[in-house]
Amino acid sequence: MAEILKGLKPEKLWHHFEEISKIPRCSKHEEKVREYLISFAKEKGFEYKVDEVGNVVIIKKADPGFEDKPTIILQGHIDMVCEKNKDTQHDFEKEGVKLVVDGDWLRADGTTLGADNGVGVAAALAILEDENLKSGRIEALFTIDEETGLTGAFNLDPNMVSGKILLNLDSEEEGVIYIGCAGGRDTKFSLYITEEEPSFEMSFLKLKIEGLRGGHSGLNIHEGRGNAIKLMARALYYLRKSVNYNIYHFDGGDKHNAIPREVEVGIAVNGRIKDETKKMFEEFCELLKEEYKITEPNFSYSVVEDERSDFICDLTSTDEMVNFLMSLPHGVISMSAAVEGLVETSTNLAVAKLKDGMFEVLSSHRSSVASSIDWMGDYHRALGELIGAEIEQDKGYPGWTPNPDSEVLKVAKGVFERVLGKVDVKAIHAGLECGIIGEKCGGLDSISFGPDIFGAHSPEEKVGIKSTERFYECLRELIEELNK
Repeated sequence: MAEILKGLKPEKLWHHFEEISKIPRCSKHEEKVREYLISFAKEKGFEYKVDEVGNVVIIKKADPGFEDKPTIILQGHIDMVCEKNKDTQHDFEKEGVKLVVDGDWLRADGTTLGADNGVGVAAALAILEDENLKSGRIEALFTIDEETGLTGAFNLDPNMVSGKILLNLDSEEEGVIYIGCAGGRDTKFSLYITEEEPSFEMSFLKLKIEGLRGGHSGLNIHEGRGNAIKLMARALYYLRKSVNYNIYHFDGGDKHNAIPREVEVGIAVNGRIKDETKKMFEEFCELLKEEYKITEPNFSYSVVEDERSDFICDLTSTDEMVNFLMSLPHGVISMSAAVEGLVETSTNLAVAKLKDGMFEVLSSHRSSVASSIDWMGDYHRALGELIGAEIEQDKGYPGWTPNPDSEVLKVAKGVFERVLGKVDVKAIHAGLECGIIGEKCGGLDSISFGPDIFGAHSPEEKVGIKSTERFYECLRELIEELNK
């Protein structure tokens, strides 16, 4: 084990997490981490299967005397959200993440950590090779591309697993057992823009908003964090009241399930008013900074002169882009009347980019109520139709209906009370694979749990070291209890 994780417990879990962290594994590019899983299975003599889309199952046969015990499925996803700070030099296609121990936390150096869901994957591998744990058959199911489309879960071959108990290891709050989750859908807009050549007297300015916390578009959507795209839209709308400008560059957000942390926009203005425009942008950003001083303490902005662009968007296209972003909703739409404190419906204005004569915008919607997912989809489609945008919507994914009478839940609550001295049962406003896998496999008794992970889907991501140790103890004891 490398020095960075030396001495951390449980040793096998952290060994696997470190090895996984060395492997590039962005969503849709999980080939190398899949090779790691297969090599592990071969080395340990475990049976394994790989289905057509690349999901992997590693099987540990029942120990002698435990052949009549229930088969348990341990499940996690092998991809990770690949986000980095603008000033971080990192190639996710070739490099793993650089681990940093920071007190009782493990984080990465300027990038997402991949504890979501690398810790769950590592925990399942550690369980498989735990010779002191006696149990019935264990099927460790590792799915692909959870973060950008739940591709692995949607296309899972149901013959890959036989168990009827599913322990999903992809939650991020210690002491909480999740028994339900939201469903979701994405809407993508493509708006054709009209380009023209800039006049010779124009100056070019690059506007930036950065330093925001970002975060998971389900788990953090209710916390009042700033959305860089929405804040820039407000600034641009403010400028438009006094200044004629033409957009020539727009780049904000990256992932459908991450709240945008940074945005960069280029505008062309008459050179005689460039200083006035700079001042107006700075003054408005100061207002935003004051507005978000509690939730976004690291809010920052800049405006600098840029190189001349060969093209600009005409004034009509510029207005359409700004007005559209101002009109699109972001944040909590409604809270649940059934579960106190649970976000029922939300939407995340996730991506806005100008490229190749097209303004592309992506919004991601979530709800624990199926009809509300349809409503959000229709709402966004109607907005897109108003400006003549091309609209693409995926089929989305279903929610996971809570089962408070679950037998696995009853056992798990007892284990959590004993190990942690606390237990909380919740539904989550994020997408988990339990509902999809349950439908695929004919109904499963499922729960989801994990250690403390903060800042998932952002470079602020970190996982609690001691929390992970307690999470693994809960997992191990739960398996023992289910085998009594």
